[in-house]
Amino acid sequence: MINLKDLNKAQKLAVEYDEGAHIVVAGAGSGKTRVLTYKIAYLIDKGYDPDGILSLTFTNKAANEMKKRINQLVGSKAENIWMGTFHSIFAKILRVEAKSLNYRSNFSIYDAEDSLSLVSNIISDHEIDIEGVTPNSIKHRISLLKNHMILPKEFRQHHIQNFIDEKIALVFDEYQKRLVEFNAMDFDDLLLKPIELFNENSKIHQKYKKKFSYLLVDEFQDTNKAQYELLKLLVTREGKICVVGDDAQSIYSWRGANLSNMLDFEKDFSKAKVFKLEQNYRSTKTILAAADSVIKQNKDQIIKTLWTDNKEGEKLTLVKCSDEKDEGYQIARFIKQEISKKKLSLKDFAILYRTNAQSRVLEDIFRREKIPYRIIGGVEFYKRKEVKDIVAYLRVLSNQNDEESLLRIMNFPQRGIGSTTIKRMIVFARKHEISLFDTMTRVFEVIDIKERIQKNVKQFKVLLDKYIGLKDKLSVGELSRALVDELGVLRMFKAENTPESTTRWENINELLSALSEFSNSNKEAKLEQYLEEVSLVSDIDLYEGEQNAVTMLTVHSAKGLEFPIVFISGCEEEVFPLSNRFSSDATLEEERRLFYVAVTRAKQKVYISHARSRYRFGEVAYQSRSRFIEEIAPETLEEINGTAGRKSGSRKSKKEMYYEYFENVDYEDFNQDNKTLKPGSRVMHDKFGLGKVTLVTGAGEMTKATVVFEGNNVKQLMLKFAKLKVL
Repeated sequence: MINLKDLNKAQKLAVEYDEGAHIVVAGAGSGKTRVLTYKIAYLIDKGYDPDGILSLTFTNKAANEMKKRINQLVGSKAENIWMGTFHSIFAKILRVEAKSLNYRSNFSIYDAEDSLSLVSNIISDHEIDIEGVTPNSIKHRISLLKNHMILPKEFRQHHIQNFIDEKIALVFDEYQKRLVEFNAMDFDDLLLKPIELFNENSKIHQKYKKKFSYLLVDEFQDTNKAQYELLKLLVTREGKICVVGDDAQSIYSWRGANLSNMLDFEKDFSKAKVFKLEQNYRSTKTILAAADSVIKQNKDQIIKTLWTDNKEGEKLTLVKCSDEKDEGYQIARFIKQEISKKKLSLKDFAILYRTNAQSRVLEDIFRREKIPYRIIGGVEFYKRKEVKDIVAYLRVLSNQNDEESLLRIMNFPQRGIGSTTIKRMIVFARKHEISLFDTMTRVFEVIDIKERIQKNVKQFKVLLDKYIGLKDKLSVGELSRALVDELGVLRMFKAENTPESTTRWENINELLSALSEFSNSNKEAKLEQYLEEVSLVSDIDLYEGEQNAVTMLTVHSAKGLEFPIVFISGCEEEVFPLSNRFSSDATLEEERRLFYVAVTRAKQKVYISHARSRYRFGEVAYQSRSRFIEEIAPETLEEINGTAGRKSGSRKSKKEMYYEYFENVDYEDFNQDNKTLKPGSRVMHDKFGLGKVTLVTGAGEMTKATVVFEGNNVKQLMLKFAKLKVL
């Protein structure tokens, strides 16, 4: 039998319970991952077939970490568990059962950018003009409707309230039709289509209901209506379901998460048992007391009391700043002090903010202070243009009906197929009810396309057909390298010889390496598997925490992570909480849960900063400090005037400060001295001439500057290669 001696009493009871439905209310840092890991290992040890255990998580990172731990407990049996995110698991089922939904198994998965492109094309095709409403807001509305399981027909019948809704209904209807035409699904479809499948095909429904003898769900507080519906459709008659979550960390209502799923679990499963994990292993007593004093202000919650055997620890430090720049300097100063005092590494620090826009000033100051940092949640690797372009080629090789991907690559690299030609081909395709891909074969029938351009289209079709034929004969790595070589994009970027083209060249090589690694790790792997992984990867999945740099990220991205020292910046009304006097109580309660998540990321120490004024919407706004600060138990908080400290410290030279704080610190020094380069700097470039810097981003060797050169010629340059001369 598996040894449970490493579990505390509450954890052990939750792991051993096997009488039916149960919910584990796991407070922050209370070992929920450990409970889930041991629970699955315990079930396997007890005789449950690993292939019948379905364990659902919210990130691939969490799934991989759990699978690795289970493997250490029960060995290779763990490989057969159905473990992954909701989207990845149900995408796997949909691949098998696609035919029953009038799809083919090679369907494409559209990310948010693909969906936005599709919405924009529909608006353009139908000449829809809604003043003040952007394609992005329509795309978001469609996603929110689908999250609540509202499809076009129901939306038209029950939710139309005004003229704008009428237009959105038109777009929504066409959006769903085109997804089917393109043999594509968006993220929301990966949850809605299985429900449709199970409701309309009882044979398939029973097949999976019988297959999965035990369901386990992590981060249950983040499930939406569709996810909860899927669980209820699959749970066995004996109610073999274990859900784990923390209502105090429910922070995703804006993308459909429904806290009532957790609050109502006992109603939906009448004999459900409740287990509470209240011992915290992460934070100090002081941090826990501070977090508890804030979260207890919420009305909608499951009552629990977190406690810890950890030491009392330091008080939270509240830093009063004059503005956002001063805030950045204060944070940099305290990081240096902590490193000097406690001999910590840069990777031990995290700066949390409510919105991504807040990082810009922090980045500027950290570059000036020569503190390496990394941003989580910036432009993700798979969302970079050149990477998406190559992935779009691979998607078309897999699924020729994927019109959005085909449109992306039709003239990349440039082959003389302009937007007018493409529009005429689309009109022809719609008229003859064929795909855009098939239209390329009949391009000679399309009116008003010049013979030269017709030949270009034909050659492009021949190229695609060639690699479609090779798709099942070559490995994914071999196929992609051959394709990229024939396209000549690497040679093209090399020949351009600019900082931007060098970066793009590096990114495509990185993609090819990833494809080769994927092939080598699984010789039987199909292209569709790789494309699915790419579609479902998130920025947090790519976070390893090994780079020795300060981590900057939003509080949403930080959930599930922990750091010795955490800075919570921008703690002002209408910034954090990101709400105003007109916000609902539910909105404010979610913002409070978000603040609770921020505080409980810290193991040793929390700094909270707020500014008296901050640039917002292009002008200076005078801020009042966050109500959450007032809710923190006074005995857990010390307040200092950071600005006064900075003025006295500024008497020392920058060089003196640098050596005082970093003398004994081992971190990567990028040797990128750009302290004189800042927004507003005038520069000279050998090729582009005179210019003015408008933005500086990144750190070390990845530092980039956006420069407006003469003639309004805007360039983004990698400083490592740019050789800019500051005037």
